[in-house]
Amino acid sequence: MAVEAIDPPGLPKPFGWRQLAVGTGTRVVFLSGQTPRTAEGEPVGLGDLAAQTEQVYLNIATGLAAAGATFDDVLRLTVYVVDWSLDKWEAVTAGAERAAAKLGADVIRPTTLVGVATLAEPDFLIEIEATAIAS
Repeated sequence: MAVEAIDPPGLPKPFGWRQLAVGTGTRVVFLSGQTPRTAEGEPVGLGDLAAQTEQVYLNIATGLAAAGATFDDVLRLTVYVVDWSLDKWEAVTAGAERAAAKLGADVIRPTTLVGVATLAEPDFLIEIEATAIAS
């Protein structure tokens, strides 16, 4: 496996992410921010953060597969959420869990969550970019 996820003693116990990942692969994969659209470009989950989050994770999996990678190879995620507040965490988690169940994958990775005023399109509530390392 190209990535080892670690939650070391001495750092706070994370909830919904990992503290660090160590990559030992040979190819670095940078996946641009994925948005809540289908392959046909149709928007998913207008006004529904959980549905949008699920679609974004599914899109990440598709992008990773194109590079010969999976969520097992993800070193880190950067999550951008419009008008972030802690009460949105439940919807983000629910969407990620639904995607994980569909993919049969562990999508929990070292993650940075950034609250933003807006994204590329006004209906987007979330966008996630991924960095992976594959063999």
